[in-house]
Amino acid sequence: MATREYKQFCGLARAMEMVGERWSMLIVRDLLNGPRRYTDLRKGLPAIPTNILSTRLKQLEEAGLATRRALPHPDRAVVYELTDYGRALEPALIALGRWGARTMTEPRPGETITAEAVAMSFRTAFRPAAAQHIAVGFEVRMGEFTIRLQITDGVLAVGFGPHPAPDLVIERLSGHPVRELMSGTKSPEEALADGSVRVAGDPALLDRFAAMFRF
Repeated sequence: MATREYKQFCGLARAMEMVGERWSMLIVRDLLNGPRRYTDLRKGLPAIPTNILSTRLKQLEEAGLATRRALPHPDRAVVYELTDYGRALEPALIALGRWGARTMTEPRPGETITAEAVAMSFRTAFRPAAAQHIAVGFEVRMGEFTIRLQITDGVLAVGFGPHPAPDLVIERLSGHPVRELMSGTKSPEEALADGSVRVAGDPALLDRFAAMFRF
């Protein structure tokens, strides 16, 4: 499959040839969450045309960034997943996401908030230096979906669905309080006082959450 070439002997140019096409980086973003079926990727990227998704997945495979495999019985589904080479893009995606987050306030008209995007925002905002020698689990309920976060000695694991044993459950009730906590525009005390979030567990852990996840 033909790819755009920049005719420059440059690492950045080579990278852009592999992942610079529209939607490619967001597909990689979603595959960072683990193996995904085609339908899972479509759900996480509701605006992508089906032909473009198929083309980009093919390009990522040909570049050695992603692969596909069949799940064993009884699933009988084909999933796409990143190779080690593809997963090595994660630090670059985190840096780009943190840079882009500076321009974000409220969602623009027509913009959706997906579980995959929120999972990436936690990776982007995570501050390992503030999470050393700590073991804590958070369950973040965002209405239509739930994200689980486990921090163990400066290492973050992100997943979908309830946490099996959360130290703190954070439930969004109105507005965008989780983002406001992560951006520093609202303090944990303010979020609790105005009723935009509800917590279950030690409320003091909300301060720890805000310190470890900060854009």
